[in-house]
Amino acid sequence: MMRERGEKKQEEVKKVKSGYTGTIKIDCSGAYIANDHLFRDQLGSSSSSSSSPQTTDASSESETDEESGTGDLKKALPAADGATGGNCSRSDPTVCLRSVRESVAYDSTKNITLPKHNSEVFHISVDIGGTLTKLVYFTRSGKSNGRGGGKLHFKDFQTGRFESEVIDFLINLIQNSAHNKKRPPITYIMATGGGSYKFYDLMTDTFKSHNLPMKIVAKDEMECLIKGLNWLIVNIPNEIFTYNLEQNDASFVSNPLLQYDNNLFPYLLVNIGSGVSMIKVSGPGSQDFERIGGSSLGGGTLWGLLSLLTDAKDYNEMLEMAQRGNNENIDLLVGDIYGANYNKIGLKSSHIASSFAKAFKKLRFTKNSSEKPLSPAEKLAQFKQEDISRSLLYSISNNIGQIAYLQALRFNLKRIYFGGSYISGHKQTIHTLSFAVNFWSKGDMESYFLRHEGYLGSVGAFMMGPDGESKGVFEKELHS
Repeated sequence: MMRERGEKKQEEVKKVKSGYTGTIKIDCSGAYIANDHLFRDQLGSSSSSSSSPQTTDASSESETDEESGTGDLKKALPAADGATGGNCSRSDPTVCLRSVRESVAYDSTKNITLPKHNSEVFHISVDIGGTLTKLVYFTRSGKSNGRGGGKLHFKDFQTGRFESEVIDFLINLIQNSAHNKKRPPITYIMATGGGSYKFYDLMTDTFKSHNLPMKIVAKDEMECLIKGLNWLIVNIPNEIFTYNLEQNDASFVSNPLLQYDNNLFPYLLVNIGSGVSMIKVSGPGSQDFERIGGSSLGGGTLWGLLSLLTDAKDYNEMLEMAQRGNNENIDLLVGDIYGANYNKIGLKSSHIASSFAKAFKKLRFTKNSSEKPLSPAEKLAQFKQEDISRSLLYSISNNIGQIAYLQALRFNLKRIYFGGSYISGHKQTIHTLSFAVNFWSKGDMESYFLRHEGYLGSVGAFMMGPDGESKGVFEKELHS
């Protein structure tokens, strides 16, 4: 009996590792991420105490234009000094800085080195969400013998700039591949997310006008999320990590399959993008998942409200403001009501009793020197933007964490994976989600996070490959 169970689990692991439709087969032997940055605020600092395989050599790697796949891509990106260069023609040069300062710096820490993969790759993938567009592409190493493996690269853009920055980047990437006589050109774009339909005509017309004979293949969004997550869990060392609330730090899950007793399933995926989707995954197959719930209060909500309430110009700046803020100036805490902990029901004095309630009390009961009512701008001036940012981040993250717990409770799921660009390597967000699940489940459920949290869909589309089956796929060949 025990032998049969062991064989069944081994078979399940084998299915996970090889159960991806499509012709693309990535050799992940010796794969590694060349740094240990789990949080965005670790950029520019030394490595954490945990170490990835081969980081001694890999962390100091530098890439040629061929290895990074950039070449002439600088024409499609804004200049680092804030001046608009190449095809970046924005009226506000500070907006252009994101691509080279935050996005390039952070995304470059996510590159996955695949030292043993030497087969040709003919496609790139793009996940076009409501707020962000995420790209995954592969480049070969510059070694002359063609046996040096290569890298998976990750890059994101704001979807609002799809017609300019994203299209420019794709065109340059494809043209560079066509000009490289040593390698076959990119001929497929694996597209997923709602924008794969919305921008389909724009992409086809643009590629055709540039004489690029591309095929655009759309993949189901939910299926791509699951395939991307499963592939990362099984194949990439130090991809998964947990957050220790007592030590206020994270640690890698070195071998998830061993920790799970070779039983990856079932689990709950909470994907937090513009909105939130919660997906129960019971196996590796294309029919082994179900969207069981979600919320309209997600990253788009945080971004939208903070755009109205603060001067932050982009999502990263909003997160930085939240890092500096103090929500106690905005939120009503348990201690504000009881003067101490409420131990009988497990509430500490520092727990939030009501988000933004202290702001209401201050505006309602503070005397105004003039009898004229305060304008909305004057009301906002009573509070620090950093405090508002932190309070709203806590409010949305706590809400998502509690809903995730309730959905996991419905189906008796003990493992919850949090993905999506909302997290963006932000320590406060990771702490809050972990705290909410741990608090409500009384430690019975575990929260897991990923190094590539925002790229699950694009990774899944990439791994499915051009011939991967997917319901609702449309495919159209463009002839120059």
